[in-house]
Amino acid sequence: MKDKRYRVANREALIGIGLVIINFAIWYGFAYGLGSGDPENYTYILGFPAWFFYSCIAGTGFMIVLIFIVIKFFFKEVDFEEEEQ
Repeated sequence: MKDKRYRVANREALIGIGLVIINFAIWYGFAYGLGSGDPENYTYILGFPAWFFYSCIAGTGFMIVLIFIVIKFFFKEVDFEEEEQ
C-alpha cells in the first residue's frame, strides 16, 4: 500500500511547478513584450520602465498573493511521523 503522504507531496510539487511556470510566463511576457521596443518610446510607472514595473514589481506582488491563496486552499498539513500499522 502506497503511503498517502506521497500522493499529497506529489500533488503539491506539481502545483509548485505550475506556479513557477506562471511566474516565468508573467515575467517573460512583460519583460520581452513591453521591453523589446526602442527605449526612447518606453512609458514609465513610478519612475520604472513599464516592462520592469509589470514584470518585476507587479508580477512579484501578484505571485505572492497567488502563492498565499494556493497554500491556504490547496496545500494540506501532513504528519511526518510514521503511522503504526
